[in-house]
Amino acid sequence: MRGPMGKPKNRVENPGKLLKRLMDYIFRDYKFHCIIVFILIFVGVIANVQGTMFTRDLIDKYITPFLLSSDTPNFTPLAHAIGKVACFYGVGIVATYAYNRIMINVTQGMMMNMRNDLFSHMEKLPIKYFDTHAHGDIMSIYTNDIDTLRQMVSQSIPQIINSGFTIVSVFISMLILNIPLTAVTMVMVAIMIWGTKKAAGQSGKYFLEQQKNLGKVNGYIEEMMNGQKVVKVFCHEEESKTEFKKLNEDLFVSADRANTYANFLGPMNAQIGNISYVMCAIVGGALALNHVGGFTLGGLASFLTFNKSFSMPINQVSQQLNAIVMALAGAERIFTLLDEKVEVDEGYVTLVNAKEENGKLTESEKRTGRWAWKHTHQADGSVDYVELKGNVVFDGVDFGYNDDKIVLHDVKLYAEPGQKIAFVGSTGAGKTTITNLINRFYDIQDGKIRYDGININKIKKADLRHSLGIVLQDTHLFTGTVKDNIRFGKLDATDEEIIAAAKLANADGFIRRLPEGYDTVITGDGANLSQGQRQLLAIARAAVADPPVLILDEATSSIDTRTERIIQESMDRLMHGRTTFVIAHRLSTVRNSDCIMVLEQGRIIERGTHDQLIEEKGKYYQLYTGNAISA
Repeated sequence: MRGPMGKPKNRVENPGKLLKRLMDYIFRDYKFHCIIVFILIFVGVIANVQGTMFTRDLIDKYITPFLLSSDTPNFTPLAHAIGKVACFYGVGIVATYAYNRIMINVTQGMMMNMRNDLFSHMEKLPIKYFDTHAHGDIMSIYTNDIDTLRQMVSQSIPQIINSGFTIVSVFISMLILNIPLTAVTMVMVAIMIWGTKKAAGQSGKYFLEQQKNLGKVNGYIEEMMNGQKVVKVFCHEEESKTEFKKLNEDLFVSADRANTYANFLGPMNAQIGNISYVMCAIVGGALALNHVGGFTLGGLASFLTFNKSFSMPINQVSQQLNAIVMALAGAERIFTLLDEKVEVDEGYVTLVNAKEENGKLTESEKRTGRWAWKHTHQADGSVDYVELKGNVVFDGVDFGYNDDKIVLHDVKLYAEPGQKIAFVGSTGAGKTTITNLINRFYDIQDGKIRYDGININKIKKADLRHSLGIVLQDTHLFTGTVKDNIRFGKLDATDEEIIAAAKLANADGFIRRLPEGYDTVITGDGANLSQGQRQLLAIARAAVADPPVLILDEATSSIDTRTERIIQESMDRLMHGRTTFVIAHRLSTVRNSDCIMVLEQGRIIERGTHDQLIEEKGKYYQLYTGNAISA
């Protein structure tokens, strides 16, 4: 987390505002519960104060008269008084148990709602967010930061409210008992508060730094776990351990300093409280023995108990302040994620099932195998239907991940329905970026992208992406059966459609050899499958969706040459009748493309068929012959 000019932040910004927002979040669903807890805490405190006040009457009205009287003592009044106090303490015990039990429900419910809100919001964020934030750091928000809130909501806040009630009620009781002794107590409390403020300020700064360093450690661990094979292949274990030790050392230093100050608070305040107790005992004893102002031994006993009761909640508050500061640091990270701008979708053109009636295209409630773009005119409410064919046009497109750094310049391309368009070029030339723009993972700075003659900015993103099938270079398989992973491309696909898609991708053979066939459970992103098998499942997933436009981003990069030849026919059948965009480093896979576009530094420098580009002997010729020579 960084502040202005990129400097590390050492404090939570606007802690009061942040705490109010957190309380509003809790009250949203648990306002009634919180009111009940507030009342129960008050009842519990008053019950305990009443019990302490009884000490004065116990000594002055019962014990002392019994000691001075020669008559047979009557214990009945004392028994009634003790029974009355026992009722007070009983009410306090019940109230304390009740509010703690309610706070468990409030805390766990808040955590559940917060994780749901975080995940729901995260699903609405643009791809750019995940490209620019470490996944381990995001995971730390779901785990560590929310857990710090659990501690604050379930323990710190109730404890502070309890301490607040205790301080006020005990202070009033002490004033009633003896004003001079109350003044002595308040002087020591002022010293305690001053020390607490100094120590808490330092610990809070380092607790915030601890949360930040914890996120870095989690991010690095996840990165190393995902790349463990690469680490071992390149014998990078020692360098990885060195880097981890550095990050872990930073976490150790911040956590050590934070807890040093935090742990110093308790003993410091306890000793100040002990000094206050001794001073009040000396002064109070002198006042009681000399009966100054009617002060009695019973009053002294009650006051000394209140003195301990007064310093204890202050000490508890000082300890809880550290937990609150750390929790607010986590809350800031949580609300920062929740405040991230969601993916904007101003589109109003939707994708619908279509049928033809009397030579006119209309909408169908049932799946027909034909689709249309439904364009509702905002002016008069009239509706037009444009058949989805897969015509894609880039007209002078400029794009940059940042406005000050354009990576695509004046890109123009025309993809007719059924055409196979290939992009080739060196790494970083902008090939994958073009396919990201078709999906609207990013929005362009200038120019137009039209889909069947419609500006894609007018098409709802979900509908746009439903019309596209994509096979990425980095495949991702989800926990579930093979069947479920293929069905991810079309949630209502039948088993027959799934098997047909697998056969089309030439995946049916190896799937049937798995222990449970199509019902084999995949875990760990398909760690028990080869990279080529995972790629085949990704191709089958795209095939079952049966989209009019296909995007193949290095779709056969992880498949050996022999398997590639075997599935090339299947891929051609899959691409038949569909507009297809192919990104490939193996130029042999794009020879039969209708148009090959060569990119260099974000510009299309050559375009044409394979034979045309070979005749030109330009960049493509160099790439192709270089590929052939190296092979």
